[in-house]
Amino acid sequence: MGTDHTSKIVGTAWGLLILNTLGSTGAKTIVPLPRSLIQMVTMGALAVAFTLALAVNLRLRIRASAFVFLLTLLLVPSVISSADLESGFGALFRCARLALFVGTLWLLSRWWDGGLTFVRHHIRMYFAVLASVAAGAVLSPGAAMPELYGGRLVGALWPLTPPQIGQYAAVIIGLAVLLLLGRRTDRFSAAVVIVPALVLLALTHTRTATLGLLIGLVLAIGSLFLTSAAARRFFAWAVLCAAVAAVGFGSVLRAWFLRGQSEENFASLTGRAKVWDALLAAPRTTSEHLFGAGLGDKSFGGLPIDNSWLAVYHEQGMTGVALVAAVIVVLGGVALLRPPSLPRACAIFLISYCAIASYTEAGLGDASPYLLHLAVAASLLAVPAAAPAATAEVPRRPVPRWAQSSEVT
Repeated sequence: MGTDHTSKIVGTAWGLLILNTLGSTGAKTIVPLPRSLIQMVTMGALAVAFTLALAVNLRLRIRASAFVFLLTLLLVPSVISSADLESGFGALFRCARLALFVGTLWLLSRWWDGGLTFVRHHIRMYFAVLASVAAGAVLSPGAAMPELYGGRLVGALWPLTPPQIGQYAAVIIGLAVLLLLGRRTDRFSAAVVIVPALVLLALTHTRTATLGLLIGLVLAIGSLFLTSAAARRFFAWAVLCAAVAAVGFGSVLRAWFLRGQSEENFASLTGRAKVWDALLAAPRTTSEHLFGAGLGDKSFGGLPIDNSWLAVYHEQGMTGVALVAAVIVVLGGVALLRPPSLPRACAIFLISYCAIASYTEAGLGDASPYLLHLAVAASLLAVPAAAPAATAEVPRRPVPRWAQSSEVT
């Protein structure tokens, strides 16, 4: 099978994994889509992704990866807590989905070589998703910015929430900026991605994504500060622009950040703190404390948990929390030990973004975009496979003249 053909199949499989993690709930779309149809599409995408990954890796060659190994271990508390069906048969279905998701990552790990291939796959697919969001806003502005979400941008063609759109926009903005600084893309191509994504991010009014983008870029560019003149120039200009914006547009930025909320509502993180307090105060058995209550829809008492650590604690217990923490620590530790480079900077951006977003977003314990972001980071931190050494020609020993055969006449 040709290398280019294989690369296209791998990219298609990665895009299907992203499609699977888009979810099936969100705003009302222009053309009503039954949730069962959306679930069929997303689950079908995961099945096809696994099939494609298996088709190009029939010999099951995989790369040693602590990241995917820890995700495999995460299946253990997930299955243990879901087996008693306390959360219904849906918990076992989610376990099967997570197992298929992790299995696909194992198959694709063969192509994790420390290069930027999966970064480009990531940007292309999420840019396509954001293009659908922009198309929905053009076709029906009212449906794309409904009053139900406070006028924030949502997906009008595919049901996407403002935090989802903000997350996708922030991730591809950060990666595109780093590719530009590393001279792996030209200014026009970077602008085509960054400018529309910035507009969509602003329209979502997503504070978590914005903070994750800013802090993640500061850490990533800081890792290049001593080795890249372009990174130093960008950092200086960014600081200058931030100072000007803070002085000249301080009130506008504050209004955007508060989103019309009261100080009390903002202090309670839009009501999240009340759900967190109730979840932590709920009585639990020893089994539930260690392994959780089973994979669910990341809600408690009918309200979204919106915190990865508490969602993992609720569904996979302290065992799951320890494994997820190990994922972040291992990836972060490996990134710090790598020498300065563009792949390392991209990995630092993705790891820091996911760590910051985990405070107000759920997803680190189940198949989600956050696990895909971390998978890209793992691919960037992988050590390139050693090329097979060329077989040196063994010098022949000289044959004595008396031993050489002579022609018989």
